[in-house]
Amino acid sequence: MSNNEFCSQITVINPSLNAFAYNLTKNTDDAQDLMQETKFRAIHNKEKFRPGTNFKAWMFTIMKNIFINNYRKKVKANTIIDTTENLYYLNSTSNSIDNDVDRNLLLEEISGMIQSLDDSIRIPFMMHFEGFKYQEIADKFELPLGTIKSRIFFARKALKAKLFSSYGDMSTIRMKLSA
Repeated sequence: MSNNEFCSQITVINPSLNAFAYNLTKNTDDAQDLMQETKFRAIHNKEKFRPGTNFKAWMFTIMKNIFINNYRKKVKANTIIDTTENLYYLNSTSNSIDNDVDRNLLLEEISGMIQSLDDSIRIPFMMHFEGFKYQEIADKFELPLGTIKSRIFFARKALKAKLFSSYGDMSTIRMKLSA
């Protein structure tokens, strides 16, 4: 396939590629960057295309792979690796929240609500909250897994009902906790 034929095929599928790029990125500028990168890689790897195969699918695959690779790079770039002793950098973030009286009182009230739950649902709920897996909790109490999941569900439901009766909807509680 000659360069002219190759470029004309790209031109023919350009609207479809543009729509697919926008669908992936949800941003016009990023979609244009993705289109440019896709066309560059396609032209650069023109010899890898086998005539007689689906050109549009080949181009879409190139675009999708570029998008996935870029996404993975962005996620990796946002990962912080703290090798300092006692994780100094992670613990010294500016996003830390200073506790104030209102928040402490609200948290004490929520703790009291949790403590007022029946032990049969409170203990599995707290264990799950502390990081235990459902199966670990089931093994500790020698109960079926479904029973543990149900008890944790009922604890959440009871806690939500108590919170709703005290504060109204959940947005009020979230606002008080984040203030």
